[in-house]
Amino acid sequence: MNISYNWLKKYINIDVSADELSKALTSIGLEVGGVEEVQTVKGGLEGLVIGQVLTCATHENSDYLHVTTVNVGGDENLQIVCGAPNVAAGQKVVVATVGTKLYSDNESFTIKRTKIRGVESLGMICAEDEIGIGTSHDGIIVLPADAEVGTLAKDYYGIKNDFLLEVDITPNRIDAASHYGVARDLAAYYALKNPSVKLTKPSVDAFVVQNNNLQIPVTVENPEACPRYSAVTISGVTVTESPEWLKNALLIIGLRPINNIVDVTNFVLHELGQPLHAFDADKIKGCEVRVKNLPEGFPFVSLEGTERKLNAADLMICSAEKPMCIGGVFGGLDSGVTETTQNVFLESAYFNPVSIRKTARRHGLNTDASFRFERGCDPTNTIYVLKRCALLIQEVAGGTISSDIVDVYPREVKPFEISITIQKINTLIGKEIGKEKIETILNALEIKIAQQTDEGYVLHIPPYRVDVQRDVDVIEDILRIYGYNNVEIGEKLMSNLSYSSKPDSHKLQHLIAEQLTAQGFNEVLNNSLTKSAYYTDLTSFPTAHSVKIINALSSDLSVMRQTLLFGGLENINRNVNRKNADLKFYEFGNCYYYKAGSQKESETLSAYSEDYHLALWITGNKHAQSWTSSDEKSSIYELKAYIENIFRRLGFDLRTLVTGEFADDLLCEALTVFSPRGNKLAVYGVVHPKICKVTDIDQEVYYADLNWNAILSELGDHKVQYSEISKYPEVKRDLAMLLDKNVTFAEIEKIAYETERKLLKKVTLFDVYEGKNMEAGKKSYAVSFILQDQTKTLTDAQIETIMKKLLTNFETKLGAKLR
Repeated sequence: MNISYNWLKKYINIDVSADELSKALTSIGLEVGGVEEVQTVKGGLEGLVIGQVLTCATHENSDYLHVTTVNVGGDENLQIVCGAPNVAAGQKVVVATVGTKLYSDNESFTIKRTKIRGVESLGMICAEDEIGIGTSHDGIIVLPADAEVGTLAKDYYGIKNDFLLEVDITPNRIDAASHYGVARDLAAYYALKNPSVKLTKPSVDAFVVQNNNLQIPVTVENPEACPRYSAVTISGVTVTESPEWLKNALLIIGLRPINNIVDVTNFVLHELGQPLHAFDADKIKGCEVRVKNLPEGFPFVSLEGTERKLNAADLMICSAEKPMCIGGVFGGLDSGVTETTQNVFLESAYFNPVSIRKTARRHGLNTDASFRFERGCDPTNTIYVLKRCALLIQEVAGGTISSDIVDVYPREVKPFEISITIQKINTLIGKEIGKEKIETILNALEIKIAQQTDEGYVLHIPPYRVDVQRDVDVIEDILRIYGYNNVEIGEKLMSNLSYSSKPDSHKLQHLIAEQLTAQGFNEVLNNSLTKSAYYTDLTSFPTAHSVKIINALSSDLSVMRQTLLFGGLENINRNVNRKNADLKFYEFGNCYYYKAGSQKESETLSAYSEDYHLALWITGNKHAQSWTSSDEKSSIYELKAYIENIFRRLGFDLRTLVTGEFADDLLCEALTVFSPRGNKLAVYGVVHPKICKVTDIDQEVYYADLNWNAILSELGDHKVQYSEISKYPEVKRDLAMLLDKNVTFAEIEKIAYETERKLLKKVTLFDVYEGKNMEAGKKSYAVSFILQDQTKTLTDAQIETIMKKLLTNFETKLGAKLR
């Protein structure tokens, strides 16, 4: 936001340089991005001078050019070739001499000594738009006869130098989105050092209702969207060009003057932060204003001539017959002030921020008014601002106040009450700053001390401070005004240190990310906000458990994700649609949950939780076709290998992990992995076809979800150990067993390792047979067992004993039969 240094000083009696002021603003939380010396007209009219045309003759080689002789107050007259149709001898004009730099928007050019169709020209006689004082290009500027030759144009036009401060307003500090708002913070800051520094608010004592000849009643049909609507009428105004002071104030901050009425509303907006709207009162059909919603799809032509289809939730300012304005956002084509306007209906309102934000987004509009309304203006300030604007309109356009102030304010917005203790203030700040300074800061920030005790205060926070809702917010305000740099760093650190050997999550995450990248995966990063429609009808992640966004920008960003799955499916869809179908993705990210039943009365956030997850997606071909091999599709076994590699890299003993079958409405064929303590570490499987269909994916997708927090909780001090290769040979024995179809290899593996813990090194499934010549409900597993003793060679008797024990346990626990 642009803040004028000279304008700012009208409200606060300080005498510091613009650079010092910028440092002060940055120190109190209103960061200044830059300070630039500016003029009301770009370039400051440097090099331009008032001259008189002595002679004017037709150019011998042109039908429209003229050769003039111009006196600019120097030793010699200048010969200038001019193409303006209105140039004539005797005129007083504005001349750009050789070397003058002129500006057009963001471009500039320098006047040079040149020849135009064979005739030398030593300057340029200027039009309004060429020097930036107007928009007309119909001809050159013709000044009054009393203009003095040789006067510098910057002196003639009263060009003022100023400094423009580019203040970066954060979304929560809309109270500082005006010159007065910035001055209020500065006054609080400087008042600590110098009690004589005062904040001066423009007086409205001169406001008087002069007659009641133009009463326009107002009806607010939707007080939720418009909690307060204030208005007054002014009759007999003259719409014309604004006076220099008003035009210069707007030009300095980058606004284009329009006319005196509109310019006053823009001036007050940037002065006090309250948007206003001026209607031509004679165009209000039925002499009545209604604030209401219109039916869905109702046509409305906005100020720039675009026809828009209204949403039923859009709040409209209407006459008795038709809409005139999108409330708080944008004006209509036929209701605004023009050169023929004589009577004005002036609006000063407070609109619901959520309603304004949604309307502005729906119509793709971002105006100075919507910017402020959607962040929260001051509902208690509408009358004062209305009076201020009306008085300024009377000053620049004449007219009389022709109605009582209409103020539709059914439910008063009261200050927010906060209790705060001095002990907490000092504890959080880290320093005792004294009650006197605390109270000085609070009063300067217009925070009212409603009650005061030795222990603390009961404070009333003005409604425009939308960012101050808790005692810690007040303490932050006190500290930023007091000065962060004024809190000394102590010489000793008082702390209680406890050391816990916890896994370094960031380091391990980086380790696994590097491993997956080396295996051909690409990392993806998706938005935590997602579509609520994804969770409709899901039982694994029901809509009721979604963390909903109160002021969602769209239905596509209305909830926080409960699973990483859908973000990856969107990535796959985008790639497949661009002929890139063989994909391997991974993502680290938080998932968010809401459980209403778990909320505690004293803890607002107790119903909300989040978990950090690692997700993997693979789809398409594992290997593309080449001269050495044919296509090979990705499979669940490929995904299983990647997951086991992750667990191995993190130091897990795969033999201790428990695997079980799993299926839900996201995965149709899946397995879960549990730790020995029963913590669920991962689930992986085939994404259900109906889920793929939701994201328009026609090929099979394999997905794994690893609960990173649960994995970290299972990790101990894992150290890589090594030993030399055994000198004693391995022994391999095979068993072919007949088993029930529902028996899994994981069960066989588990029983084997429980039976022989010391000498059994590896169990491998190398053949599965189901079908012909097999009993109903049975299958055949061929399993290989590797035995080895690190200290001696195994004997046949030892081997036979172990194999008998294995077979006995398989028969007893699984009903296995040796084939």
